[in-house]
Formats: sequence, C-alpha cells, structure tokens
Amino acid sequence: MLIKFFRHLHTINKHRFIVFKLCCRVGIPWQGLLHDLSKYSPTEFFESIKYYTDGSESPILNCKKNNGYSKAWLHHKGRNKHHSEYWVDLAAPNKTPVIPFKYALEMVCDRIAASKTYKKKKYSDMSPYYYWNKNRDKEMMNKKIQGFLTEVFELLGAYGEKKVINKKYLLNIYNKHVKGKGLD
Repeated sequence: MLIKFFRHLHTINKHRFIVFKLCCRVGIPWQGLLHDLSKYSPTEFFESIKYYTDGSESPILNCKKNNGYSKAWLHHKGRNKHHSEYWVDLAAPNKTPVIPFKYALEMVCDRIAASKTYKKKKYSDMSPYYYWNKNRDKEMMNKKIQGFLTEVFELLGAYGEKKVINKKYLLNIYNKHVKGKGLD
C-alpha cells in the first residue's frame, strides 16, 4: 500500500507539472498551477491509491470497472471546470453549454498531459487524438466544444505541439467553432 501511495503521488505530480508547463505556453499559468488540486483530497487520493495499478491508466477507470462508479470521479468532475462533465446540467434548457475559452484551453492541456503521463515513452502527438476519437461520442459535451477539441487534436497530430499549443492559434480554432469565424 505504501508503494502505491508514492507511485500514485508521483503520477499526480508528474501530470500536474506537464499541465502547468502547457498552461504557461497558452497564457493561463495560474490555472496550470491550481490544476487538479482536488486529487490530493482524501476522497480522491485514497480511492485512487486503492485502485492504482501500474500508472498506465487512471485508477478511476479501475474503480468504475469494479464498482460501476467512482466517488473520486464524482468529487473530481464537480470541482474542476476543465472537465466537460462539470458543465452538464440535465435540468437546464441548454444541458451542455459552451465551455468558456480559458477552461477549454485547460481541457486541451489536461488531455495532452494525461496522454503523456499514461502513455509514457509510447506518447506521440497523435496520442491525444486517438484517445479523444475513441471516446468523444461517449462524452456529453456541447457540439461546438467537441468540434474544437477534435480539430485541435487533429492539428496537434499533424503539426506538433510547438505550432498548435499557443493561445492565439487555439483562440482562432475556438472562435471558428464557437462563433463561426476565425480571427486571421
């Protein structure tokens, strides 16, 4: 159990550091610094230790497979605006609103960092796209944000992180999908 404790702690810290670096590149360093602090809470941390395996996937997935749900995930998605699930309100007229740009940016950084953290040496700039493409239809999310993420991850695979991961470039893609126009 002690080994799982430190390995999971290392995984969280590694993920958060990658997110922080990416968030700095897109002009939201404060969000990067505060990213996923809820993972250190007892609700999220101890469940994740229990279901931690080898660091190649989220312990939350293992918990869901075992129990059908995860208290850690329910806690996490309700506190972190970079998750599309945070924005879902089934009782609202618009059940899946457009996620504001700064959280959509953090979402991109989070998904890239998760791919880097879990894929390790097998990571390529296509990894976030492959994961996204496999799972996007399972996510309840505004179609405009879905289009934004799809294009970002396609472009990341085609042109790489250096070109795609910058605020101006991403704002142009966001506006194209959300407002129907680019800022060229």
